[in-house]
Amino acid sequence: MISEQKKLGAIYCNNKAWEAFNEKLTSINPSKVFVIIDENTKQFCLPILNSKLNKNIRLKILEINAGEVHKNINTCVSLWNQLSDLGADRNSIILNLGGGVITDLGGFVASTFKRGLKFINIPTTLLAMVDASVGGKNGIDLGVIKNQIGVINLPEMVLVDTLFLNTLPKEQITSGYAEMLKHGLIHSEKYWNQVKVFEVANTDSTETLIWDSIQIKNEIVLKDPYEKNIRKTLNFGHTLGHAIESYCLDNKDKENLLHGEAIAIGMVLVAYISQKMISLSEKETSEISKTMTNFYTKVDFTPKDIDSIIELLKYDKKNSNGKVLFVLLSAIGSCKINQEVPNDLIFEAFEYYKNS
Repeated sequence: MISEQKKLGAIYCNNKAWEAFNEKLTSINPSKVFVIIDENTKQFCLPILNSKLNKNIRLKILEINAGEVHKNINTCVSLWNQLSDLGADRNSIILNLGGGVITDLGGFVASTFKRGLKFINIPTTLLAMVDASVGGKNGIDLGVIKNQIGVINLPEMVLVDTLFLNTLPKEQITSGYAEMLKHGLIHSEKYWNQVKVFEVANTDSTETLIWDSIQIKNEIVLKDPYEKNIRKTLNFGHTLGHAIESYCLDNKDKENLLHGEAIAIGMVLVAYISQKMISLSEKETSEISKTMTNFYTKVDFTPKDIDSIIELLKYDKKNSNGKVLFVLLSAIGSCKINQEVPNDLIFEAFEYYKNS
């Protein structure tokens, strides 16, 4: 399974991926090879990488703390200093071995050190495989506000090996699964119907669905690399989902949510809003809600919580001229972008989520 894009690098999945990876490193012939890991990927994933590397390659390890809370400028400064101390030059390369935090942050560090080092993403979580590592978005959070600082810059390649999924706890699989469900909702009813019965234990089916999800995102990115139009559809559920994720991260009374858990809530909310504002049917709204609540534990939100979440919407990156813009569904597989939504309808959507 190989997808090569002249302008978007190359994504390799399972079949001959490691062979392509070693060929890529040989052709680049880097002066030094750095790998960014956290304590989890150091224990569970680095041994896999070491076993696949050509024997003549020596890795220099850059370790960060795991978790979204560390996806910030302080971590970047630490990595920039380590790169400088270890003699990284413009012919060095960085391997980002980890989930979305590492691929987002590692790509940003690589893109900004000495005005740009080459980097390769090796996603080890389902979320990173189907979303974070694909499309060239690299960045960090500003306080608790997600992905406010960053660049669009493509990796030399993305290597996807589903072997890494065996290292994940169930909640990390479920988090990534939300992005696959999103791809079904924005792309086609056929893929939605396939992915909503996803079972990670079914290896052949899992590999096929993951690759299909990657292809869906990559096809959209190819058409609109800088998010002027169709790429905005990938933000379905994310405007409210990111605000919910940030709010829970910053509120001691709320349990932190994984990215996919927050996005699943956002998709239920926006499905209801889509039903009320445009043409999504009540049946489809109910189907989306039931699918999400089957996989994701419900979270209680008070009116005060909702007020605070709505306040956070003003930081959304897709806003334009002071307007908060949403992606809505006209039907499963069909989207409308740049939609303004009144606050009272957002409150109504939270009530629907609570009672669904």
